[in-house]
Amino acid sequence: MRLLVFSWEYPPVIEGGLGRHVRMLSERLVRAGAEVHVVTRGVGQLPVDELRQGVRVHRVVQPPFPHEMEGFLRWVRRMNLDMAALAGELCAEHSFDLVHSHDWLVAQAAERTAGAAELPWVVTVHATEHGRHQGWVAQPPQSRIHTAERAMVTRASHVITCSDYMSRHVAQVFGVQAERISAIPNGIDPTELVVAPEPELAALRERFARPDERLVLMVGRLVYEKGFHLALEALAPIMRRDRSLRYVVAGTGIAEAELRAQVRRLRLVRRGCFIGWADDDLLHGLYRVADLCIVPSIYEPFGLVALEAMASGCLCIVADTGGLREVVPANGTAGLRFRPGDAGSLRRLLERALTDEQARRRLVAEARQRVRKFDWDEVTRQTLAVFEMLIETDGLTTDNQARDRRSTQERLPSQL
Repeated sequence: MRLLVFSWEYPPVIEGGLGRHVRMLSERLVRAGAEVHVVTRGVGQLPVDELRQGVRVHRVVQPPFPHEMEGFLRWVRRMNLDMAALAGELCAEHSFDLVHSHDWLVAQAAERTAGAAELPWVVTVHATEHGRHQGWVAQPPQSRIHTAERAMVTRASHVITCSDYMSRHVAQVFGVQAERISAIPNGIDPTELVVAPEPELAALRERFARPDERLVLMVGRLVYEKGFHLALEALAPIMRRDRSLRYVVAGTGIAEAELRAQVRRLRLVRRGCFIGWADDDLLHGLYRVADLCIVPSIYEPFGLVALEAMASGCLCIVADTGGLREVVPANGTAGLRFRPGDAGSLRRLLERALTDEQARRRLVAEARQRVRKFDWDEVTRQTLAVFEMLIETDGLTTDNQARDRRSTQERLPSQL
């Protein structure tokens, strides 16, 4: 099986969890016997073509990255035109069996390529604009991205989502038939969570907390839907009573200034810090040295941060929402869940978790067992089953479908 994959990020270019997902899945597909070509963007001195862990990576040089939304949408259109041109060259050299793309950012290039080569086109939806903005997508720029996502999932041969929650979401929001959607969770490989030597971990912890202090970790993009403002609100009264508690926020995003202002209002400036973007080595170390990790998302398609923390032996408290419900069970094992959007509910769970050491140890042990369910080999097996089904049925089963797909290719860029 020869696969052509489109992703706007691929290591070492990482914006979030999507790039890590694409890398792990691509490498596992190669190990399963597939030939995988990834079309992505490159920055700096990265090679245009490279073989990384068996995956053939082809990069287009990205134009200067804009900092305002209208410019970003133009940037996306330009990137897709370049990716489609590169993919056309690859299709002339290789006989691909299927096109697989990740989220709306590369949908234009993937659809053009699949239509021209008359190949099945699979889309993985990692998140939606509708979900990020709690349904407020009637006005630009959200409306334009929402329209592009609708076109993408409607025209694709098949849709993969990262959780059952997201499958229901895509079906309801976009009107996609349930039989055209497969829920395949993100995976985790505990051996990828590299453990630094004990002296390095001890030094890392000393950067943020004394031996007699407890450390609370928050990780992710600093945007409203991740709910960090709720976590800070919940922590404030506890920290006023308990001077041994510290916090670390790892991540960047458009809500950072607002969160820093909130920290000043709550008088928490001296009780913790924002460390910005954390690479994998630092992040894996933080999971190991923190006493607990809060994932307070208002909208969360899956919850990879929770899964990584659980695999690292860090107690997790998560919002009872979205894909997090499928990572942390509702029965009080493996982690704790609070009412989404409710800082008071989170505060009460934090107080419990910080005072009941026996329960904390039990939850950590149960979490290590829980993460075994999210095995990359099983994720790969399920993904291959979808691919094989589409290839066997040829994805595009009639001449009319192929003609309809080609007739719509020129419309997608104009929607952005």
